[in-house]
Amino acid sequence: MIYEERGTSPQEEKAKKTAGPLYNPQEIDNSVLETFPYEYPRRKITVELRSEEFTCVCPFSGLPDFAMLTIRYVPRKKILELKAFKYYLLAYRQVRIYNEHAVNKILEDVNAILNPRELEVIGEFTSRGGIKNRVTARIASRS
Repeated sequence: MIYEERGTSPQEEKAKKTAGPLYNPQEIDNSVLETFPYEYPRRKITVELRSEEFTCVCPFSGLPDFAMLTIRYVPRKKILELKAFKYYLLAYRQVRIYNEHAVNKILEDVNAILNPRELEVIGEFTSRGGIKNRVTARIASRS
């Protein structure tokens, strides 16, 4: 399995003593996402949501990953309700998931509830060891 357990050092054990439990991506409940009707379905608009507070946990090191998350979509019949979306993103805080998988999971979950004409999710993760990671996943326009 990709999220297999590995041994931890005594330093890691001491540092993690006060941290909450960690979860796997399958445990994220996407039913928290809510929508409302888009009243102008013939007009193509672009909705862009940005969060500077996205966090998840690296499955290898157990350390937090931070990202600027951007979701851009062209609605068909539904708009994403923002408070519910904020709670959905909060669910990732204690989830062990690779950056690339987090971006794809968010894309799939948002696509499932919205069925938008177009959808793009971008995760700009903070630098680790001098390397920044930017992950983009998209679903092409469907008329």
